[in-house]
Amino acid sequence: MTDIKTLALQCRDAARQLGQLSTAARSALLQSMAAALEVDAAAILAANARDLQAARDKGVGSAMLDRLALDPQRLAGVANALREVAALPDPVGEVTRDYLRPNGIRVQKVRVPLGVIAMIYEARPNVTADAAALCIKAGNGVILRGGSEAIHSNTAIAASLKRALREAGLADAALTLVEDLRRETMLELLQLNDIIDLAIPRGGEGLIRFVAEHARVPVIKHYKGVCHLYVDDDADMQLALGLLVDGKVSRPAACNSLETLLVHAGIAPRFLPLAADALRARGVELRGDAATQALVPGVSAADEDDYAAEYLDLILAIRVVDSLDDAIAHIQRHTSDHTEVIATGNPAHAEAFVHALRSAVVMVNASSRFSDGGELGLGAEIGISTTRLHSYGPMGLEALTVERFVVRGEGQVRG
Repeated sequence: MTDIKTLALQCRDAARQLGQLSTAARSALLQSMAAALEVDAAAILAANARDLQAARDKGVGSAMLDRLALDPQRLAGVANALREVAALPDPVGEVTRDYLRPNGIRVQKVRVPLGVIAMIYEARPNVTADAAALCIKAGNGVILRGGSEAIHSNTAIAASLKRALREAGLADAALTLVEDLRRETMLELLQLNDIIDLAIPRGGEGLIRFVAEHARVPVIKHYKGVCHLYVDDDADMQLALGLLVDGKVSRPAACNSLETLLVHAGIAPRFLPLAADALRARGVELRGDAATQALVPGVSAADEDDYAAEYLDLILAIRVVDSLDDAIAHIQRHTSDHTEVIATGNPAHAEAFVHALRSAVVMVNASSRFSDGGELGLGAEIGISTTRLHSYGPMGLEALTVERFVVRGEGQVRG
């Protein structure tokens, strides 16, 4: 088995080749990758079925199984995501600033590829294709280190994508899947700060903390998604109810699903019984404070741990608050800096909510489930950053480039 440093060096060399391709060539490559996934759909789904059965045999929970599962519709979505990325504007070479200095030199800031991205992730096999597409479109090489629970799915997807690279006459090391899943190998990968330009862990909080604590390369962190919905006292109740049901129920295992509902005391007696009926009809377990329990019989008592929890399941914590300021204070105390939502008909309250919170995404009268790269127009996302570095929030193509200075002169000297 080739050692991880050799694989990383091969990926770096291949990335330089990618970075020199034209926009049209990189886009055509992604189109070919999408077609390869469709050609190999049966083999990929069979590999995924092996992973799912192994996970069930281990007693893996429903949330993890949902993240792991592929079906024809989801796989078609993965292929379409590659095509969407292919069609996106190319950030490489974009001039973001252009000005003349008094001495006549022309100063530009220009986007260039980061280089080599290490993607470390768990049970989502679609990340294999999404990460490859975004990195390659932005001229980067990518090293993919998935989890053991998705090894067959990841291997099958990577094989299709690498074949498209070879058929385009490119080194398939530009997309490197790490097959040695020992923790020691991942640790070695995270030490390669002279080769790896950025590490992006995507998975549970334990994985992300492990990567952040052991890496010598820059790390984009997203520990968890404790997403809040605040229903203001003059919110449209049907609008708020729609945001609540969609945010909690449509895909509870997603990091952009709602975990806590805050309701203004002025609207709580009317809204909470409606909300409880709608959520319970969809199998949601409710945990609330004393005020919630008084308004909705049968709600379990919530404690402070519930308000800090990322359930990733059909469980919701509820609190009644006396004011917008109280809602903001609760969110500031418990936020994971992911996504916060306000339902309100008061524009001043909406603006106060937006300006008071520093989370990566703040929604006004829109579902938390839109906190997603594809839904926000980025194409497939590489991840969501809750770390205030060069990128914050859902990360698309621009987040996989950096700006450098290009200076043009006519012989100017400082001396």
